[in-house]
Order: sequence, then C-alpha cells, then structure tokens
Amino acid sequence: MSCIMSKRIFSRLSRLRSRTDEEAMWMVRTQNDHQAFARLVKRWEGPIRRLCARMTGDPDRGEDLKQEVFIRLFEKRGDYQPTARFSTYLWRMALNRCYDELRRQKRQRALISEADEAENGAGIEDKPSDAPGPDARAAAADEGEFVRQALLQLPEIYRAVVVLRHYEGLKLPKIAEVLEIPEGTVNSRMAEALSRLGRLLKPKLRDAPKAAQAAPGTQSAPAGHIDLGSEIDRHRLVLKSQISNLKSQI
Repeated sequence: MSCIMSKRIFSRLSRLRSRTDEEAMWMVRTQNDHQAFARLVKRWEGPIRRLCARMTGDPDRGEDLKQEVFIRLFEKRGDYQPTARFSTYLWRMALNRCYDELRRQKRQRALISEADEAENGAGIEDKPSDAPGPDARAAAADEGEFVRQALLQLPEIYRAVVVLRHYEGLKLPKIAEVLEIPEGTVNSRMAEALSRLGRLLKPKLRDAPKAAQAAPGTQSAPAGHIDLGSEIDRHRLVLKSQISNLKSQI
C-alpha cells in the first residue's frame, strides 16, 4: 500500500513539474491548486522582484510589490484566460502595479512639496533643490549607480522598454505583447529611451576613452552634424556593457 501511495505521489509531482505555466495557471483558476501556484511563484518571483525594483529604484519596495503582484494574481485567478502566454499576462500585471506605485509616489511628492511651500512661505529662494548633493554625486561616480540613476529619470513608458529589453532580455515582439502596443512603437520608444539615456550619461561618457565611446567600424560624422542612428548605436553599445555589469548588483 505504501509503495502504491509513493508511486502516486511521485507521479503527481512529475506531472506538476512537467506542466507549462499556462497549464499550471489554469489549474490554479479551475481547481484552486495551491501546489501549481507555488510552482509559478517559485519560478517567477525573481524576475518580478527585479522588474519592480528597477522600475521603482527601491529594492525593498520591489520586494513588497512582488508580493502584492502574486497576491493579486491569486485573487484575480478567475480572470485568467489562456489566450496568450502566462509570462505575458504576469509581466503586464507586474508593470501595471509598478505604474500604480509610481503614480502614488508622484502624488505623495506633490503633497509634501505643497506642504513645504505652505510652511516656508511663497517666494523663498533657498528651497530644497532636486539636484543630488555631494554624497549622491559621489555615489553616482560609480558606473553602475550612474546608469541606475539615469534610468530612473526616464518617463515610465521609456523606462519599461529598457528594463524589459536590456535587463530581462525580452525580445521586441514580446515587449509589444506585454505593453499591448505595436512593435514599431516599441522600437521608437527604445530609440527615444536610448537617446535620452545618452544625454543623461554624457558627462560620464565624456570621461571615457574614445575607443569605448564609438562603435567599432563607425565613421566620424561631418563637423557640426549629429548622426542620430550612430548616436543611438553608440549609446546602446555603452549601455549594454554597463547593464551587463549591473545584473548581479541589483
């Protein structure tokens, strides 16, 4: 009897491990299968935590948001439809939670700013500056920190495509599915994001060796002319190199 029971347990575990994410989520939806849900959490908690941390710039808040995403995933299990890949569904849910959090933070900063103005009186010249202080500038001297801070200065729509592509390794068609926009729009957002990052990183790039700033085989543009395509390629080359060094740090 114990042998038969062991075989049944082993068979069930084997089937559970061999299920696709879509099948596992369907089991969660239709049967409230907690083992299947635990499998999904184990597989996806790392990527979702990284996404939330990079979108908000706060690893601790990223951990909280990750938990909220999976709580919402289970609470809304009845809404799941296996018409697309589970990963697309989960990335989208996590990004939407990040957008909600960023909007909340923006409202909170606005309220604090209004309260400070009311307390200090209008027209005071020496109000707090948004520019980083000496300690922040010293931290930004580190290449990885410099890129992280530049990324956080991007609007969310541009930050999302950079994080999904360069940090999480999603292909452009997949990003288009997650964001529910045409692939051409993903391309244009990526180009704009890299252009903005290039401008933000310019002080750092100015100090880098010239060989590291130019893509191999790229000819110099005529004096006074900026080749946007070459600029984007150059920023992408530098950014990819910097981000590859960051993956183990964030």
